[in-house]
Amino acid sequence: MATYTLPELPYDYAALEPVINPQIIELHHDKHHAAYVKGANDTLEQLAEARDKEAWGAINGLQKSLAFHLSGHILHSIYWHNMTGDGGGEPLAADGVGDLADAITESFGSFAGFKAQLTKAAATTQGSGWGVLAYEPVSGRLIVEQVYDHQGNVGQGSVPVLVFDAWEHAFYLQYKNQKVDFIEAMWAVVNWQDVAKRYAAAKERADVLLLAP
Repeated sequence: MATYTLPELPYDYAALEPVINPQIIELHHDKHHAAYVKGANDTLEQLAEARDKEAWGAINGLQKSLAFHLSGHILHSIYWHNMTGDGGGEPLAADGVGDLADAITESFGSFAGFKAQLTKAAATTQGSGWGVLAYEPVSGRLIVEQVYDHQGNVGQGSVPVLVFDAWEHAFYLQYKNQKVDFIEAMWAVVNWQDVAKRYAAAKERADVLLLAP
């Protein structure tokens, strides 16, 4: 059975300064993300034990735990690559990401409209959650989703291509309770090359991932 492992960061802890300080990156990756990986693996073992013993009393909690930890692992794995110290601005054809730029304009009317919606979605999550730009394969368009915890309130089949972590552990040591300030600052480190690659891959796999009218 496949198990999950903590991916290495694609940069050092200080690579995203001044937007995110090294202490946050270290704690966020080495402690929080690692905990989701462990939680997913532990839950898989508990589910295997439940199957062996035909002991299904805890199945509801175990399924919820698997969704929570596995989604946390996946979203964080995307999150690290969605950022770069050389990022920011907006996607432009001159930078080789014209398809993504066109899709954003087509789906949201303008880059400014998209940026405002994703910023608000991330900044207004109640409690813990994420703001997500996702490719929705039924319509073939990009949508913004507001994810509670790690796994709720999403369109089934949608593929995340850009994620903003709005959990307090992502920013509190540096931004205190100013979540909005953190989300606004995040735009300065967006890795549009990575987002564009994810968008292209999601489009290519759309007919395989989901069959729908």
